[in-house]
Amino acid sequence: MAARVFAIAAHPDDIEFGMSGTLILLSGKGCEIHYMNIANGSCGSTEHDAQTTAEIRLAEATNAAGRIGAVFHRPLVADLEIFHEKGLLARVASVMRTVAPDILLVPSPRDYMEDHANACRLAVTAAFGRGMRNFPVDPPRPPVEGDVVVYHAQPHGNRDSLNRLIRPDFFIDISSVIDEKADMLAEHKSQADWLDHTQGMNAYLDTMRGLAGEMGSLSVRCEFAEGWRRHNPLGLCALDADPLVNLLGDHVVTY
Repeated sequence: MAARVFAIAAHPDDIEFGMSGTLILLSGKGCEIHYMNIANGSCGSTEHDAQTTAEIRLAEATNAAGRIGAVFHRPLVADLEIFHEKGLLARVASVMRTVAPDILLVPSPRDYMEDHANACRLAVTAAFGRGMRNFPVDPPRPPVEGDVVVYHAQPHGNRDSLNRLIRPDFFIDISSVIDEKADMLAEHKSQADWLDHTQGMNAYLDTMRGLAGEMGSLSVRCEFAEGWRRHNPLGLCALDADPLVNLLGDHVVTY
């Protein structure tokens, strides 16, 4: 049976920046892909109100996920409201039990903004509690069994909150799918002016290629790459479980 892969990030376009090349390759291996942003992107505009912005970004994210045939899971909160707290954890954990992934792709535990780091914490905790019958989730779902292997993407910009370069455990060579990755990111049309205005990301598609190119250079062997770190397996999976590497072996580069 094909592996079930769940990509969870903070905001619309985060998956496209840091994970989508790997997702495209996994889709090509016949994996079932699930896609979720915890926040709805409501603060990502200098032009529209929060509700309108969220609606625009929902359509963009849905289109991006559709490009790889991913199952889309709707966001749960507004931007800057991703907190590692009981209520939101229960909601994320309910989705986690619904998907019951074999592979979970999450943000870096250290990133330039709290929404990203908190999305990571929520996803990992939800995965850890997937089989805990006494942890109530919202809406209620029965616990699920089975291994889930968690991998952390690179922080946005490839640097942590103190602007230090994060070196991944291994790289996935995405050179063959960089154009498809760009097409997914290009679905987020509303972000072109927003990112230029607020974060200095002039031509955000070029920024994505630059970040993937930096990982490629760090790998020495690739033109474009995405970097990954495997989470501690305790409580999640067998000590030697490494399905991402096993599935994408031809694309895996190590130091």
